[in-house]
Amino acid sequence: MQEEVSNRKIIHVDMDAFYASVEQMDNPALRGKPIAVGGSEVRGVVSAASYEARKFGVKSAMSGIVAKKNCPDLIFVKPRFDRYKEISKQIQKIFYDYTDLVEPLSLDEAYLDVTHNKKGNPSATLLAQEIRARIFNEVGLTASAGISINKFVAKVASDYNKPNGQKTVNPDEVISFLEALPIRKFYGVGKVTTEKMYQLGIFTGIELRDKSVAFLEKHFGKMGNYFHDVVRGIHNSPVKSSRIAKSVAAEHTFDINLSSEIFMIEKLEMIASSLEKRLKRHNVSGKTVTLKIKYSDFTQQTRSKTLPYFIADKSLILEIVKELLYQERLKNSVRLLGISMNNLNTDEKKFVVVQLKFEF
Repeated sequence: MQEEVSNRKIIHVDMDAFYASVEQMDNPALRGKPIAVGGSEVRGVVSAASYEARKFGVKSAMSGIVAKKNCPDLIFVKPRFDRYKEISKQIQKIFYDYTDLVEPLSLDEAYLDVTHNKKGNPSATLLAQEIRARIFNEVGLTASAGISINKFVAKVASDYNKPNGQKTVNPDEVISFLEALPIRKFYGVGKVTTEKMYQLGIFTGIELRDKSVAFLEKHFGKMGNYFHDVVRGIHNSPVKSSRIAKSVAAEHTFDINLSSEIFMIEKLEMIASSLEKRLKRHNVSGKTVTLKIKYSDFTQQTRSKTLPYFIADKSLILEIVKELLYQERLKNSVRLLGISMNNLNTDEKKFVVVQLKFEF
């Protein structure tokens, strides 16, 4: 099995500062300038930052206040998700010219299995170059790519020569590549895990490879076995052309904090309407409705209710949400409300994913 899996040719394509790059492409006045999509200098968080802004330490998930302190000349731009989705569809259309085994991770990145591709080209490296060139010529944006034998190595490699670059890790280079890789660069190793690894004397892949499964499971639980495998180049997850959603959600952050449930009903109706559209677009319904409340002090609370039947209708969703809202008193003024639908009927749907394997 492992020998067959190691013969796959996987490309991970990652758009460069996607949201910010779209804004700079559409508005020439923003080109070459530090911009942040989302947030503002008084509230909210940054969704994406241009490379000019990243030089000042501005990054996604950073508060707008901190971002402005780091970069006084930072320009805040409101996100246009409909436009980003439009561009994403153009890019994915290019992907499908090469293979039907495309697994989008988000609007700006995807895995492609090109082991057996529509161009009949045996070189995944050349295919990645061609795909990136087409994205630039046909869409106007740059992309980076990683090419290797599995999704894990390909994703790590795509970050290696950013922006507008690519890296190929051939089968015989995988182990040495992973052994030399700083542990913070391993996909799935976040800030907290990195610090824990450092405390255990694990700084690069080679120290991680020296640890036994028992040691890693003792310190990292279920992730221990994952770390043990990936550092050895073992990651058998296929590129899945059909992804089944486990939850669908919609939320909104308010410019002015809300302090009364009465003021929130109108906002929740709007959010429920957005959720209904998303459920219908994916042709799914769910049994569990969850209300998400983020307070002005950034603490968060969720309240859920599970029904004996599936729903996707806005009025039914709103009815449950109102019940959850009045379930207990609010702890503080509210800056964000969200509604999610879980326990979806996708569990009852069967998808057949065919994973083809050929020589590398």
